Parts: sequence; structure tokens; C-alpha cells
Amino acid sequence: MYALGHELAQTPARKFDLAHMRVLLEAMGNPERRFPSLLIAGTNGKGSTAASLASILRASGVRAGLYTSPHLVRINERIRVDGNLIGDDDFSLLHDVVDRTAERLVEDGELPWHPSFFEMLTAIAFEHFAQKKVELAVLEVGMGGRLDATNVVEPRLSIITDISLDHQRFLGNTVGEIAQEKAGIIRAGGIVVTLPQQPQANDVIRQTILDREARGVNAVPYVPPVSPGSDGYFERAADGTPIQRYPLQVMGEQIRIETALAGRHQLRNIALAVAAAEELARQNFPITAQSIEHGIRETRWAGRFQVIAATPTSPEWVLDVAHNPSGAWALRSALSSYYEDRALTLLFGAMRDKAIAEMAEILFPLAEHVILTRAENPRSATPEEISHAAARIAVTTYEEESVASALARARLLSGPGGLVVVSGSIYIVGEAIPCLQAKP
Repeated sequence: MYALGHELAQTPARKFDLAHMRVLLEAMGNPERRFPSLLIAGTNGKGSTAASLASILRASGVRAGLYTSPHLVRINERIRVDGNLIGDDDFSLLHDVVDRTAERLVEDGELPWHPSFFEMLTAIAFEHFAQKKVELAVLEVGMGGRLDATNVVEPRLSIITDISLDHQRFLGNTVGEIAQEKAGIIRAGGIVVTLPQQPQANDVIRQTILDREARGVNAVPYVPPVSPGSDGYFERAADGTPIQRYPLQVMGEQIRIETALAGRHQLRNIALAVAAAEELARQNFPITAQSIEHGIRETRWAGRFQVIAATPTSPEWVLDVAHNPSGAWALRSALSSYYEDRALTLLFGAMRDKAIAEMAEILFPLAEHVILTRAENPRSATPEEISHAAARIAVTTYEEESVASALARARLLSGPGGLVVVSGSIYIVGEAIPCLQAKP
């Protein structure tokens, strides 16, 4: 499956155009119309919100599809039904079907070029969900929203998570411009689940809702009132891993939220999932307050403040895919909630097109040691490039040319019982997971 994923990743980037995606899907018999779906767009928190909502649906007895991106270790992670990854045989078979269809459309002049990597994956996901007869598919937008390949569906709900600067090359240079792209998933007369955020984003979302005569659902009632510096909801499980527990009024009942998704930012993502679940209950999906409670408790989402407990010979590891300044602030806040005043070693790598200097300013001062490395990705910044971007920060850094060697250095610097944080890119975390024998 690695080879197939690598082959797909080499598909040349093309101009976004939903018309081409619709041509491909029509030739496949429009699989996206054979199941209901919802869309989730935003800069940060999309995957956590999607995973939480899919878990709630499973706990409610709904056969749920989940489509997310990117993957950590294996491409199969992106396509799941009832929590199960698409199998290698199914993936290979559907890839062949979509690929042959695309080649025929190009030969016949109905498509100007072969579909992109993401368009191929999206078509594979739609066909898989249709064949598996999912009762609702939770679709995470890949990038933006307006022209994203997932945006060909007619969603039961649109959910917009927190918006900040990222992918400026494609989406715009201001939060308002980026929000305009994200708001492209809002349908005329549709339902939109949101939370208040940056003023520019609020203005765009509010105006889009008005222009399209949609109905906004505010998830604020589902966010517990945690003030900065409060630790009332931040606890540890029996094995020492971070959890969050708090009471919540849902569907006229009080339930107890318990989640392994750690950090204040996850309170907002969970609130969006709960508000969306209650809205789906109004659409006659068999969701109850108890199934919401159970679904949140069972949610697992690797690489999002994922903790691997220390052993007598190994440090404690925290894996977090923070890849932009907003994600770095969320990680810093979570670390202050669970590891305040504890010395840590930071293993950091980032893609060259990211805001490396800003992320470094947020995270590097927390660390006693900073290890710079790179992922096996052509977009990855070299340790030297990261060091140059972070030159203003007075911190001792070490440079390693691979994630594996960086992990070995981190073990030595931290020692048994120490704390190592691995962050800066989903690709860095993705390479660390198998080295640490963690579950993706």
C-alpha cells in the first residue's frame, strides 16, 4: 500500500475545478449521491471534530463513513467505515476503477488532464462509502472549501472549525480571504454549525449565511466555561495520560464528557461535534445524549497531543501535528495545562512553506533542548533552514538529518522519565509513530 500511496502522491498538481470532479463522478455513476454526508472545513480542528462526530454516529448505531486528510502513516487511514480503515485489496481495486475511468475521460476529451492526487482519493472514498452503504459520511475538506473536491456533495450539515492563516499561496493572505474559501461549503438554505472566532472570519461567515439564507447553529452552549489558567477540567487517567472531564447539558439531559483529546482547543472541537450531533438528531438520526457521551469517550485521534507513557528506559512522548502558529499556540496551552514547569526536549521539523519562525518563537522557549530534523518529503525544510529561521531565539539546538536519528538523540538528552515533544508537521509525527511503535 505504501507503493500505491507513493504513486498517487506523484500525480501533478492541477488547477482546482469542481467541474472536472463532477465529470469524473458522473462517469462513475455519481457515488456521492448514494449516501447522505456532511462537510467540515476550517484551518485547525477539522480532523478532531470529524473523528469525534464519526465516533458519536457509531455509538448511535449509525453506519458512518469518515474521510480525512492527510494521513500519518498509511494512506488507508483517510477512508474509514465504522472506524475500520479501507483494506488494501479494496483500495487497490477502487484505485484501478477510478484510474481507468479517468484515463478514458482524458482520451475522449471529456477531461483535460488526469485527476489530481486528492481528487482520486476523494472519488475512491465516495465509491467505497457507496458500496459499503454508509448511512452518513463525515467528510473533512482537504484545503479551503469552495473548490475542494469534497464540495461536490449536498451536505446535510456544514461545519466550520477555527480559521487562521495557512495555505496563503492558495487561499489568500488574510483571515477574511481564507474564511471566504472555507465558507464555500455553506449551501443556500442549508445548516451551518459554527463557533465565534476571529472578527474577520466571523464577518465573512455571518454574511455568507445571510446571503444564502442558511441557518446558523451556534455551538457556544457546548463549550465549558474554562478561563485561561484554569485547570478544573484537565485531569489524568489511571495510566497518567491526559484526559478532560466536564459536565454538559445535551438534548435536555446532563451528561459527563470524558475525552482523550487533550487541550483547551479540543473543547471547541468537541462542542462543534456535539452541536452537529444534536442537529442530526433533529434530522431523525438515532442520536441520544447517552450515545453522544459514549461516542466522545471512545474517540481516538492519533497525533493530536497523543501521549506515550514513560518506561523505566524511555521518556514520556507527546506527539502533536501542530503545523501553523495557531496549532503551536494550542500545543503550548495544552503543555501548560498538563506539564507546567516540567523540563522538556522538543523535536521539531516543518515544511518549508510554513510559518517556521513564528512556530519557533511559540514553542522553542518552552524547551531545554531543541532537536531540528526533517521528514522524508521534498517540501520539508532542512535543519539548517529551520535554524536560520529561528536564529533570533536563544536556545540550544541540535541538528539531525532524519526523524529516527532525532528520536535517538531525544532519548539521550531527555533520559528515562523525561519528556519529549514531537511536533511541527504531520509528516514528522507520521514518521515518529512507527519508530515509537505507537498506534496511528
